[in-house]
Amino acid sequence: MATLLHDAVMNPAEVVKQRMQMYNSPYKSVLDCIRTVHRTEGFGAFYRSYTTQLTMNVPFQAIHFIMYEITQEKINPRREYNPRSHILSGAIAGAVAAAATTPLDVCKTLLNTQENMALSSLNISGHLSGMVNAFRTVYQLGGIPAYFRGVQARVIYQMPSTAIAWSVYEFFKYIITKHKLEKRSPY
Repeated sequence: MATLLHDAVMNPAEVVKQRMQMYNSPYKSVLDCIRTVHRTEGFGAFYRSYTTQLTMNVPFQAIHFIMYEITQEKINPRREYNPRSHILSGAIAGAVAAAATTPLDVCKTLLNTQENMALSSLNISGHLSGMVNAFRTVYQLGGIPAYFRGVQARVIYQMPSTAIAWSVYEFFKYIITKHKLEKRSPY
């Protein structure tokens, strides 16, 4: 449920961010981008990649949590508070999840940006919509390797993010648990 709500709020922001980042972006500001996209493509343009976003984030989170647990089991089997193990496990979990879901991210980016040069190179006019069409288009643009464009950058971006998130989570879990145990102890 958290992913559904998060993505419903963040998907329009992602569309604007990616369109502003495009080479030769025609937008002068965030507001200009929002207004222009809404006027020329309609409100739906902000949610064109929503199902792809969900299709990416649900497996990302599942892989992320499973890999964290597997890695913790290997390097911290006693499950003690150990910042190094939490940072390492978090980084590994984020790297594996990011790499595994990169094809979905590539398709989502194409749906969000409607990258004109890519679409026109395949004689696609109008707006690309739907995950199946995005997958087909990415394949036409570059075969299997096209699904993994930017995988290194995505992994490098996710590793510190997930390492920090897990280490902060484990730190506060440790503090709260320690505090509760101290309250119970008569000594």
